This record gives sequence, C-alpha cells and structure tokens, in this order.
Amino acid sequence: MTEVLIKRLDPTMPMPAYAKGGDAGADLATRIDFTINPGERLLVPTGISIALPNGYVALVHPRSGLAIKHGISMVNTPGTVDAGYRGELQVILINHDLTNPVSFKKGDRIAQLVIQRVERAEFVEVKDLPDSERATGGFGSTGS
Repeated sequence: MTEVLIKRLDPTMPMPAYAKGGDAGADLATRIDFTINPGERLLVPTGISIALPNGYVALVHPRSGLAIKHGISMVNTPGTVDAGYRGELQVILINHDLTNPVSFKKGDRIAQLVIQRVERAEFVEVKDLPDSERATGGFGSTGS
C-alpha cells in the first residue's frame, strides 16, 4: 500500500474509495451540482487535494458506466496529477451524447483515481537510433 495524503477542501465530500476489492481506481465525486449539455466540456471540482510521494503519479480515468449509459467521458484521458501538485483535483468532463444533457448532484461519482509508480527518464541524444522490427511504421502499421 502507498500512503496518499488527502485534504478535504469541502468536509462534506467523500474520500476517494475503491468500490470493490482488487479495483485499480478509487472513485472521485463532484463537489457541485451541474448539468452537462450535449457536446459540452466542463471543468468539475472534486473538493479534495492530494500529496503523492515522489516517484508516483495519480491518473484520472473516466468511469465506464457513465460512458456506456450517458456518453460521459474525459477530454484529457487520463488526466495526470504530478507528485508536486497540491491544488484541488478537477476533472474535465465531456458529454458525447448527441441529444441528451446529463445532470449530476454533489457527491455523485464522476471519475476514477489510479495511483502508479513512475520512472524518470534520462534523455540521451544520439545521431542514429538502433533498428527495430517496427522501424518507422506509424498509425495502423500493425494492420489493426
């Protein structure tokens, strides 16, 4: 277990929580009531701030149930929360439904928070890169 310090900016907000044993993502809730119209993007506050240990990142993922039932996703999925960030976690939601607005009440689950260990890279400039099987094949180069 990795300890993540949480500050509730709104004491009535629930702590991030795992719905079931073995879940990778802990649910994040909205701090406000809102309606998101078809095609609209909205920055939604969660009412919490976190302090991650160095060497970790928090990734904010959409909730699959909201995606399939209502067309709700995130514009920048996953959202990246760096270890040094101490501001309020906010989620950029988008309504992909073509006709229906979707309403949320304070405390509704809107996203998932996944905590992962990260490696820092040392970037080394070279004249040529080593060969690989894929080489310069880009999008769709594997036939899928």
